[in-house]
Amino acid sequence: MTEAVQTRVDGAVIEVTLDRPRANAIDAETSRELGRVFADFRDDPDLRVAILTGAGDRFFSAGWDLRAAAEGEEFEADYGEGGFGGFTELPERNKPVICAVNGLAVGGGFEITLAAELVVAAGHAEFFLPETGLGLIPDAGAVRLPRVLPPVVANEVLYAGRRMDAAEAMRWGLVNAVAQADELMDVARDLAGRIVSAAPLAVGAAMAVARLTGHLPLQEAFGTMRSGGLEAYEQMLASEDSDEGPRAFTEKREPAWKGR
Repeated sequence: MTEAVQTRVDGAVIEVTLDRPRANAIDAETSRELGRVFADFRDDPDLRVAILTGAGDRFFSAGWDLRAAAEGEEFEADYGEGGFGGFTELPERNKPVICAVNGLAVGGGFEITLAAELVVAAGHAEFFLPETGLGLIPDAGAVRLPRVLPPVVANEVLYAGRRMDAAEAMRWGLVNAVAQADELMDVARDLAGRIVSAAPLAVGAAMAVARLTGHLPLQEAFGTMRSGGLEAYEQMLASEDSDEGPRAFTEKREPAWKGR
């Protein structure tokens, strides 16, 4: 583990902190390290949820490290198996990531939050994409943002670098909750705890279904889910946990999930 990427495990939750003063910018080496952390998270049966945050209270992440770029790092560098930021393109990840946005989410930092399943933000956080002013485009932002924002809003963010504060981001559905800065991680941990209390195979199946059918027409999506070929969904249906949940409900007790 490098000083730039710090981890803390609390039960089934891993907290990942990006710590690269002054702006928590990400170069290719840091991205590959994040990718290794998130791949280990994906593959560890004891871990259920990851929380990603930035060190300090000013920047969540400034995105791509422009100093590294000035020193010759290519825009299309090798960012590792998980893509830029470690998890944004990580294959077969059926475990959720929560971004706890502690400050400015700029460029690639904003794009990372768009790839997370859940986002909580400090009240002073801001989100924006400055790439067109640098002669580039935000690749992931150009793909993801128009899918979650009204076209004219997405266009202003993409073309003109419009900034969104945490409250506006929440209104548009980009953020689950806005918290006081000193309560941000508590809010993220509470959210993670609620996910951990759910059945692990059910959470994984829900993620897999959403990922593999989200682009399909409704009837085709249902057909794909029920085709027998979606492994995570079939594993959930055949699991002991799918029997345990209804049994625990009728017996008025907390379920004892086994993950099988």
